[in-house]
Amino acid sequence: MATNRPGDDSVYLIKSSNYSIKIIRKGFRFSILNTDRSSPLLKEDEHSGLTLLHSNIADCRLIYQKGHEALFNVTNDIGVEANVRFSLFDHYFKMSVQYSDPSIRGSIVARTKGLSPAYGLADHAGFREPYSTEVSGYQSNYFGARSDKESSRLVSNFVIFPRQGVACINLEPHKKIIHISPQELAQGTYYSNKMPALYYFIGSVKEIYASYLKVRDEEGYKVYMPKYAWFGVGWEAFGALGWNTNYQTVRDDVDQYLKLGFPLSWMVVGSGFWPNDDERYFATTSFGYWDKKRYPDPRGFIDYFHQKGLKFILGLRIAFIPNGPYTDEGIAKGFFYKKDDKARLFKVGFPKTECYFLDGHNPQAVQWYVGLCDKWKAFGVDGYKEDLFGYEIEGFPDDKLDAVNAALMDKGVYIMGRNGYVGSPMDISRFNDFNYNQNQDRGPVNGLAYAYSGFPYVYPDIIGGTGLTNHQFGGIQKERVGKYLMREAQYDAVNPSLSFGYGPWHLDNEQVTKVCLSAARLHDRLHPYIYSAAVRTYETGFPYTMTPLPLAYPDDSVTYYRENDKVRGYQWLIGDALMAIPLYGNDYDKSDTRDVYLPAGKWIDYDNGEVYEGPVMLKDFSMPVDKTPLLVGGTGFVVEQENGKLYARIYPVGFTGETVFYDKDGKTKSHISFQKAVDKKPVIVDKTIGHKVKVSNNRFAYEFAFIPGHDYVVR
Repeated sequence: MATNRPGDDSVYLIKSSNYSIKIIRKGFRFSILNTDRSSPLLKEDEHSGLTLLHSNIADCRLIYQKGHEALFNVTNDIGVEANVRFSLFDHYFKMSVQYSDPSIRGSIVARTKGLSPAYGLADHAGFREPYSTEVSGYQSNYFGARSDKESSRLVSNFVIFPRQGVACINLEPHKKIIHISPQELAQGTYYSNKMPALYYFIGSVKEIYASYLKVRDEEGYKVYMPKYAWFGVGWEAFGALGWNTNYQTVRDDVDQYLKLGFPLSWMVVGSGFWPNDDERYFATTSFGYWDKKRYPDPRGFIDYFHQKGLKFILGLRIAFIPNGPYTDEGIAKGFFYKKDDKARLFKVGFPKTECYFLDGHNPQAVQWYVGLCDKWKAFGVDGYKEDLFGYEIEGFPDDKLDAVNAALMDKGVYIMGRNGYVGSPMDISRFNDFNYNQNQDRGPVNGLAYAYSGFPYVYPDIIGGTGLTNHQFGGIQKERVGKYLMREAQYDAVNPSLSFGYGPWHLDNEQVTKVCLSAARLHDRLHPYIYSAAVRTYETGFPYTMTPLPLAYPDDSVTYYRENDKVRGYQWLIGDALMAIPLYGNDYDKSDTRDVYLPAGKWIDYDNGEVYEGPVMLKDFSMPVDKTPLLVGGTGFVVEQENGKLYARIYPVGFTGETVFYDKDGKTKSHISFQKAVDKKPVIVDKTIGHKVKVSNNRFAYEFAFIPGHDYVVR
């Protein structure tokens, strides 16, 4: 309900059951109040809550109010009018602004006083220096893909303040305005007649992410259930072989990994598969055309890996070379971006020649493109690594790939995404090339920023990156590169997805291969558990596959300000029972200890069973390269796989309550109820069949054979 305060026509209140919005008429200065309206969750700006064309609001009036809807007319200092609509829901509200004159185009910015600490911004957080997930101080008046001149392609302007229980996003794919500081929180549109979907979220962290999930789906940014195989161990040809890819080199390298025991479940051949004797085909959009010398039998080549249980992925872009096999058709049908009503050429990282770009906002163009993708599918290709990069295009929308990826996801195609807005639609989100010669703090910050932004299906690039195989960074210092591979493998192992490239055996160091193999096997054991967390994310919006500690423990002040290149407290929860504590960052080759923070509760070392009681800071915690970077806490319930069978493992961490597990189909669900804290060998009943199960003690946990879809009671 929107009302004036009794006896005061200078203030409006819009009331909801969980919060209220207070609007000071002069300046349209708005704040968010808690349930009893005794204190603000988000204070009003001192000058203006809304600016139109860079001019503050001078006055406003209530036009109408009905239920949880309210409409205002506002006028700025230069006489320009706009309508502002509020729509209130349980844990969020939507604010829509539109100029009254449809011919007006310009900036629209909503503003309140700021909050801190602040988290989110996806790639734009990942490329800030000094490296930190905390984004206070960030501002941009032209926010979007590559607007920072970095490889910011996975874009989100979602910002969350977990300590205060507030979040905000101006949900639109075009260039935006965003300022974040303790003094100011501003989000707006750069140049438009309207700002249709500015959202504020209020509540617990889980309520905020659940609401944000609902909003994304309703606003057309559909969140998809990811596919099981992506959360296993992968292999990428470019990291392993560079440009030296053909049917024999790819088979030899993958076979070497399999021979050593690496449990691969997917693979990518991202480049070089097109005909190499004609420049018109030097692109991933050579749909259906293979190099006959390099890949004489593509169906047989792909089937070889299918028989070994691997999903086969090709690189794919929306860039079309002039005079390419399908380019003229695309031009004739108007399927490419245009300038002055003609198909426009763009510079891009690859192909090297200027290219035409598919217009992803043209449904017929998308349908045509997806039909061309079927030419790859006919050879057995399972999916694509979407890989448009290096573009310098002013005003290019953030959702340029979303319609294409959505159409492919709708057909069950496997999609690794590298471009997109607010994390949709893709199975896993790969951050930009993360190489040996770069600052290694960027990776952990980039991945955690994705998680804060609401898309935690993080794939942290190839272990070893690209460039080692072709000596791009000069001669290889085997000792340092060996340490790098081991540390990165351990870090990647506790990410939602990982892949290998440059073979560790090239370093002639048995320890390097052993540690990399151990990391791969750890991730493979946890594959079912990680995927279950991914499905829970899909169902709830909460980033279960990678939960930064400030989201899991928002009231614990020690969890804040640790994910940066000074402290290097890169920790997160995986599901509701594991805490990742990898030693990673730019000191990977110098450090063997970390200060590890344990929030309240009981925590058990995954390797040796040592028990810790939180809250406590483990100063100089020993982390040799062969140590598994995991602790067990929370529910203490972990499902692992071994030799094709699932085993539930219960660690005695004192948990009572319930948890759930989803099987690889994303639908089959088990409920596990802990009726009392486990401190000795428990009695476990399979409720589905009504029988007790056999329980053994193994690796510091109580273990039993687990049947997906069955419910269990632990007594």
